[in-house]
Amino acid sequence: AQAAAANSQPGIAITALEALTRQLPAVPGGWFLLASQYRAAGRDRDGWQADLRGVNAATNDPELLQAAMAMRHGQLDAAAAQLAARAARQGDDPPASRLAAEILWRQGNMAEAIVRLEQTVAQAPGYDMAREFLIRLLVQSNRLPEALVHAETLCTSPVDNPGHRLILASVLVNLGEQARARGLYEELLAANPAQPPVWQNLGHVLKTLGEQAGAVAAYREAVARRPTLGEAWWSLANLKTVKLGTPEIASMQAALASLAGQPDARAEDLFHLHFALGKAHEDLGEAEAAFRHYSEGNRRRRALIVHDADDFAADVDAAITTFTAPFLAARGTGGCEAADPIFIVGLPRSGSTLIEQILSSHSQVEGTMELPDMMMIASRLAARVDSGEFADFPTLMASLGPADRQRIGDEYLDRTRIHRKSGKPRFIDKMPNNWQHVGLIKLVLPNATIIDARRHPMGCCFSAWKQHFARGQGFSYDLVELGRYYRDYVRLMAHFDAAAPGAVIRVIYEEMVADTEAQIRRLLAAAGLEFEPACLEYWRNDRAVRTASSEQVRRPIFTDGVDHWKTFAPWLGPLADTLGEVVTRYPAVPAELMPS
Repeated sequence: AQAAAANSQPGIAITALEALTRQLPAVPGGWFLLASQYRAAGRDRDGWQADLRGVNAATNDPELLQAAMAMRHGQLDAAAAQLAARAARQGDDPPASRLAAEILWRQGNMAEAIVRLEQTVAQAPGYDMAREFLIRLLVQSNRLPEALVHAETLCTSPVDNPGHRLILASVLVNLGEQARARGLYEELLAANPAQPPVWQNLGHVLKTLGEQAGAVAAYREAVARRPTLGEAWWSLANLKTVKLGTPEIASMQAALASLAGQPDARAEDLFHLHFALGKAHEDLGEAEAAFRHYSEGNRRRRALIVHDADDFAADVDAAITTFTAPFLAARGTGGCEAADPIFIVGLPRSGSTLIEQILSSHSQVEGTMELPDMMMIASRLAARVDSGEFADFPTLMASLGPADRQRIGDEYLDRTRIHRKSGKPRFIDKMPNNWQHVGLIKLVLPNATIIDARRHPMGCCFSAWKQHFARGQGFSYDLVELGRYYRDYVRLMAHFDAAAPGAVIRVIYEEMVADTEAQIRRLLAAAGLEFEPACLEYWRNDRAVRTASSEQVRRPIFTDGVDHWKTFAPWLGPLADTLGEVVTRYPAVPAELMPS
């Protein structure tokens, strides 16, 4: 078989290998070689099946089992050494390559893990589990177009696995293709309605598309079929225009009681149920009970989060030290000159979705979503300091010449292009955490618009604290840490106001609510956009909205949330004490946070 394969005679090789695999079905190498010869003969489907048989045969390989056990016990270097010795002795094979990729991923080497997985699926295109893992890492790396190609390939597998369509739907959601994801979820539920998580995912998509009644129905199906599914309860409660009552509270309390007797109960079900109960009691005007459940949900979630407020404050200090007025002036020209991006930054729950909805109602502006690309670029640069390539953050930033800044700015535009569907010249990146990277944005995209969405510190922080975020807001589960984060945000923005006057457009939420038309006109002018009446009727815009405010921005502006935090003031002492004069002087900045 090997001789025939080497001489491009797949027919002869296939005959020999089919005989071999009949006699020795537990030898993975025979199956993988047979798969390659099937593909050489144009029999791709048979090749896929042979790859799967090879993967199955490899599950009994003692060396792979030993390496996998070492990996699961955290002995990553030992596991990698075992695989390297095996490869040196007998060459690489797809199961060993996939395992090596997982070790790289667990070691924090995402890029190399992806390369190894790409090699694995090139060698064995029918290795479904390796492709699933590759898709997951590509999504984590925001390489969504590549993830989509692999997800669509996975769905052609001869194995009829509904999970493959779920993976494709997840990639589509990340790409903003909600309607297509909806179709997949509905197909899966038509075939088998007894899938609570799929009902939940359908609810998420319908909510994003603005189909609130459908979202409510989907979430209710999910909790009816699995009463302990905490995320579905929270998603239902989190629909800002839905109020849960006494029957739902009783159902959630019963779910909590049933989970209490299960030692393997999922932590996420527990904290989601507490957040949902908090919202239900709040809707009934039972502030003390609501606060108690919010506190418990936050306590449980905080225990699972890595966030160091001191380290974060040090990062803010480094940005202030770096991006001084002389430093920015000395950079001169450079960076990508495109004016396409409009960054909306600030804290979550600050009114940023309202601003996004107003701007995306303009004929020249497309709303996308909270894009992670600038944060990922900044993280990659920071890793060069962590690795010792640069002494500190200021040295790294000073090393970026005009060509470097041009390249990084171009990279950002290239990475975000997949989210631009309309061809409009301007687009919105609503990732709130980008306030941390205003200095980098000004270096690499000097003509980008940056809008700081600011809301009263007590209202903003309390709203964030009682809102469970799926990811990325690790500071929001503790009132003191929230207060520190808000103060760090205010002092960094105050620094940029002084170091680069006019670089950041500030929109005060309460002023937008009080005098909407005047503030919209001011915002459009500051962003270099002509006034258009559609921006005053932003709620008529039927674009998909993925944030927690998705229902609120589909109604005319309302004042309900401005002072809502005051109902809970008796329990917010730690937050108020931490914020200090940031509260009493709002919207002005306390002298202690102003640049020296």
